[in-house]
Parts: sequence; structure tokens; C-alpha cells
Amino acid sequence: MVALNLFVYETTGRALAMGLFMAVRLASGFVAGLVVGGLLARFSAKSIMLWANVGQGSVMLVLILAPESLVTGALMAVSVVIGACGTLFMVALRSSIPEMVGEDRRAWANSLSITGRSLAMVAGFASAGVVVSLVGYTAAFLLDMATFVVCAVTVALLPIAGGKGATSADEASGTEKAGKSEKAEKSEKSGPRWRPVAFLALAAAPGLGLMVALRGVDAFGSSSHNAALPIYSTSLDASNPAVFVSAFWCVWALGNIGAQQVIQRYAQRTGRSVGALGFGYGTVVMSAAFIAAFAGFPLAVTAVIALIAGAADGLTEVAYTSHLQTLPATLRGHAFGLSATFENLGFGVGMILVAAALDRFTPLAVVGWSHGAAIVVAVVFLLRVAGLRRAERTGRVGLRKEEAVEGRPDRGDRDGAEVSRG
Repeated sequence: MVALNLFVYETTGRALAMGLFMAVRLASGFVAGLVVGGLLARFSAKSIMLWANVGQGSVMLVLILAPESLVTGALMAVSVVIGACGTLFMVALRSSIPEMVGEDRRAWANSLSITGRSLAMVAGFASAGVVVSLVGYTAAFLLDMATFVVCAVTVALLPIAGGKGATSADEASGTEKAGKSEKAEKSEKSGPRWRPVAFLALAAAPGLGLMVALRGVDAFGSSSHNAALPIYSTSLDASNPAVFVSAFWCVWALGNIGAQQVIQRYAQRTGRSVGALGFGYGTVVMSAAFIAAFAGFPLAVTAVIALIAGAADGLTEVAYTSHLQTLPATLRGHAFGLSATFENLGFGVGMILVAAALDRFTPLAVVGWSHGAAIVVAVVFLLRVAGLRRAERTGRVGLRKEEAVEGRPDRGDRDGAEVSRG
């Protein structure tokens, strides 16, 4: 994305074009999030992940081979395909992890995946400037295309059993439980079909809809620090603003990786995940840390703050992903797709509002109210989780032991507790 954004700006000479490129990418991801649940019900997660990588690699080749007169059109095609295929791949991967590694190893697998992504981010940010400056954009795009090829080959080797994410029988059964007959389900067109099933996924557990909404508000807050970092860095060192941005994200990634090591060991030792409470508290800590990062503290203190922000971000990612994975297979893909839609919407709207606000207010003020909104929603979510836990304990007092239902995500009994006990 570093090379692509620079290439867009250099090709068009307009910052507006770079913003349009990002807007199209986010819009494509938004639409993909709406339809991916239905795709996972019809095709295997493995095939979706495979073709998502093939599509992204192919469109990079089109960009490389495009004549100069068609470069702008090729860039828009890249924006659409990468935005849509990136969302399809991520949702398919997250929803299929329980089938790949087993229910009891979800947290470990999620943590390992996030660690790899954080390492890749560090490598990508560190190498992008060197590759572009030394060997040019074509070499950078060829390298990018090669990563999609490697990913496609890796996907082909993944041990995903069971074919489709939700078989026809399972899907019919799930929709019947939702009050829709099999006949009505079959008669629906593929377009609107995602809507009731997607929102059924959010209704499957009390508080899950609020959890997804918090994720969207969190993405809104993330747009603020992404947009404000270059401005804040320029105010610190106008001659070399890239230094602070690169250092900040590298330290952030180290904190994220460190948190994953702790989470992996915790999951292996206890067989439990950090759960919904970890997601709520992690969001509060992460948002507070990002606000503090723009408060003008000495660089050493800011480095510690970035480390804390990365660790809290890693905690929320694992907790959130693991929690959604407790949903039944018939609903899981729809929930992840709707979540991706909320995230893209929050980030896209945030980029527009934040960009306008940064012309009038300081980075600290803009990041403060953006992440402050996430903190407010996170507190509401934590109160909701606490209420669910109290209701759960009260409701079990008079139950016979054999009638007690524990840990069913479709009933929402664990919405405020650990997601998994292994």
C-alpha cells in the first residue's frame, strides 16, 4: 500500500486522487463484507481464499503491463479488486480457523495469525521505501504480486476439511430455526439473502451486536490516528517526518507481537481465551494510549505508549475474532462479513471527517474525540457484559445441574465470560 499510494500520487499529481483510491478500496471492502457470508454458504472457504489471492496477483500484473494511457484505469481496478478480495480473504480465513485447528485451539491460532501479520507489517513498511527508491515501482509491484502467489500456494495446502462453510442442510436448518421455511429460503434471490442471516448472526448472542458496533467505532478511531500521525510527525521534525511514523508503527508492532506471545501461553496453559471482557478492556486501554501518544510526551515515553497501544490492539483482535468464532458455522461467515462492513464503514467515514477536522483542530483534539467515542461505547459494552454475567448467575441458581447450559454461543451464555475453555 505504501508503493501504491506513492504511485497514485506521482502518476496523477493530486492528493485528491490518492484519497479517491483509498475511498474506492474501502467501498469495495464494504460491499464484499455484505456478500461474503452468502458466498461462504455456497463455496468453500479454501476456494474463496485461493481465488482472492489469484485475483489480487492478477490485477497487479495488469497494472505492471498497462500502457501509460490506461494506468489510471488500471489503478482503479487495483483499488476495487484489492479492497474486495482483501475482505473476502480475511473473512474466509477467520471463519474457517475453527475447522482448521479445532475449537480448543482458536485463540492460539488467532494469536499466531496476528503475530505473522504484525511481522509482515513491519517488514512491509521497512522495505517499501527502500524497494521503491532503489529499484522502482515495477519491481515493488512484482514483489507484491509474488506475495499473492506465495499466499495462494499456501492456501492450497491448508487443511480445511468439510468443503462449504455451511452445507445446504445446515443452512436450511439454521434458517428454519430463525423462522424461515426451507421453501422460502430456496426461493430467495442471492442478492437480499445475506441480510436476514447476517443480522441473525448478531442476534444469536445478547451483546454481540453491540460488540460489532464497538468494532466499527474502534475503526472510526483508528482512522484518526492514521491520518494524524503524519501531521504530528511533521510538527516534531519537518525535515524528516517519516522517521517518527516508521518508529511509532514498529514499536506498536512489537507491542502487538509481545501481547500475542502472552496470549498464546495463556491459551495453552489454561485452555481459555481472553473473551468479551478482554475485548472491552483492551479497547479502552488502546484508545487511551493512542490519545496519549499525541499529547507531546518525550520520545521515550511515547515509545512506551506505542508499545502499550500495540499490546492492547493485539488483545482486542484475538478476543474479538475468537468470540465471533464461537458462533455456529451457518452464522459465522455472515457475522464476520457484517463485521468487516462495519469496520470499513467506520474507517471510511472516519477518514472523511478526520481529514476535515485536522484542517481546523490539533491532532491531539481530533484523536481525542475520535478515540474518546470508542472509549464511551466500550464502557457501555462492558456494562452490558457485566449485566449479562449477573443475569446468567442469577438464572442458574434454581436450575437442576443437568439442565444448566454452559458455554453455548448461540444462546449468548458466554457473551460476558471466556469464549472457550478448551
